[in-house]
Formats: sequence, C-alpha cells, structure tokens
Amino acid sequence: MLRQRPVILVVEDEALIRMGAVDIVEHAGFEAVEAANADSAIEILERRPDIRLVFTDVDMPGTMDGVKLAHYIRNRWPPILLIVTSGKGAVEEKALPAGARFFGKPYSEHGITNAMRHMLEVGPG
Repeated sequence: MLRQRPVILVVEDEALIRMGAVDIVEHAGFEAVEAANADSAIEILERRPDIRLVFTDVDMPGTMDGVKLAHYIRNRWPPILLIVTSGKGAVEEKALPAGARFFGKPYSEHGITNAMRHMLEVGPG
C-alpha cells in the first residue's frame, strides 16, 4: 500500500510569498494546498479532511487574521497542526492556540521544514 504524503494548507495573501511557501512545502516532500485568505482556507478545510497542518500568515485581508484563523481551526478541527508566521512582529505564544508554532519573516526553509516534520511526527498537543 502506498503511503500518502501529509497535506499542508498554506494560507498567505501575497501571491509571491505564497508561491515560495508552497515550494518549501513541496520540496520537503509534502503535498501543498493554497488559500489566499482565512475564508478560502475554511472552505478548503471543510472539503479536505486530509489536511494535517496549516501554515498561515497573520496579516491578511478578510473576516479574520491568521491568529483568529488558528484559534478557529483549533476549536473546529483540533487535530490539525498550526504554524503561524508574520513579517510585522512577533506573536506571543500565549496569543496562539496550544501547540501552535510561530516563525517571524523572513523564515528559513530549513527551520520551517524541520518544524513541520517534527510536528507531523509528534502529532497534536
């Protein structure tokens, strides 16, 4: 039986940054799914029960930012792992859902892929 690659949802409103993040995810051997904002991300999560991790930016247009999206995901889909990133300053750990990781921009590909691999191995919480 073939083993499925873990699926990671990349949520980023800046197209070039999103493309770079998708490249990082795919180069790490994962399957990437893209969303430009929280509303699109939620629609995708409702249709895709195979998503294991969400890699989201904080600052985006729409009904919620990345921190609110992370909390929404934790409440609605508790097993989904969360990585939150921002180029506009650090987000305090206490502002994030339990188990979520924060990376400031610019982030290193190595740091992100190591965190993803570790989180996917260990699992939620």
